[in-house]
Amino acid sequence: MKLTLYPFELKFRHTFTISRKSKDVQPLLVASLEQDGFCGLGETADNSYYNMTVPRLMAAIDQHRSFIENYHLTTPAAFWQDMYPLLQDNMFALCALDIAAWDLYAKQQHQKLYQVWGLDIRHNPLTDYTIGIDTVENMVRKLKEFPWPIYKIKLGTKEDITIITELRKHTDAVFRVDANCAWGVEETLRNAIALKALGVEFIEQPMPAADKAGMKQVFEKVVLPVIADESCIVESDVAQCQGYFHGINIKLTKCGGITPALRMIAAAKQAGMKVMTGSMNESTVGTSAVAHLLPLLDYVDMDGPLLLAEDTATGIKMEDGRIIYADGNGTGAVLLQR
Repeated sequence: MKLTLYPFELKFRHTFTISRKSKDVQPLLVASLEQDGFCGLGETADNSYYNMTVPRLMAAIDQHRSFIENYHLTTPAAFWQDMYPLLQDNMFALCALDIAAWDLYAKQQHQKLYQVWGLDIRHNPLTDYTIGIDTVENMVRKLKEFPWPIYKIKLGTKEDITIITELRKHTDAVFRVDANCAWGVEETLRNAIALKALGVEFIEQPMPAADKAGMKQVFEKVVLPVIADESCIVESDVAQCQGYFHGINIKLTKCGGITPALRMIAAAKQAGMKVMTGSMNESTVGTSAVAHLLPLLDYVDMDGPLLLAEDTATGIKMEDGRIIYADGNGTGAVLLQR
């Protein structure tokens, strides 16, 4: 295989703020794998919370360039298994290669990726659109300028209930909230009561991942479903979330790509938990890959391209929450000219 890496720095439409940080630019890395006349694209994201930068990601992949370029892809699962010992300390880097391998493989089969898995796309969940933390007035303005059927609202301020109360005055859309570890037990339980009255569907990661005892208390008393994010990073975390969360949010970038995500989905369903996939603000390359998992999901947050002012590729499109697949095989992503 021929390996090519493409680093990007894409501007957000608006400053993107969650409970622990703000940013105006999203660094991303796209990996291209070519074999037998076919090309597959994968993507991973820079993320300071996990100490992942694009230079670090490129260095991790380049360290194994010889192995990759002397590899002959048979199946993506086998490729992931062979790459895992080399990149087990960098799931973000492994993700880009794994998505590229699945895209390449599906193109070799002359099929869209969901067709390779035999999935029915007729009942796909709709994606939400994220409103980052800002002044209440600015959050209302962002909501009004982007009418959407489902909003994911970032919280973690002293005005959280005020924010949702005000936003609710302007739309009947479904609300989901994400506190990004910012709350404690009593705050979570108290907020959940108010949020339920305001029509919120669920709460994502209300408390720090390390506070398992607190999360157990929340799980046993909370009046809204709670979904794990920072508490569910890799495959082994799924079992640890049972009895603490009602569902999990799988990020391809964090878990190492599509291959482990498929196993995580199966494990979560076996445990009776809801399954969501989330965004790390990926462009259309990574988001197009997520789209093919939709028939397996209960919820999805794949709004990265909607939040970015620039893009890396063409591919899937989003219309009022609905995902429209690209015409091409594989994930459908086609890199814009570099």
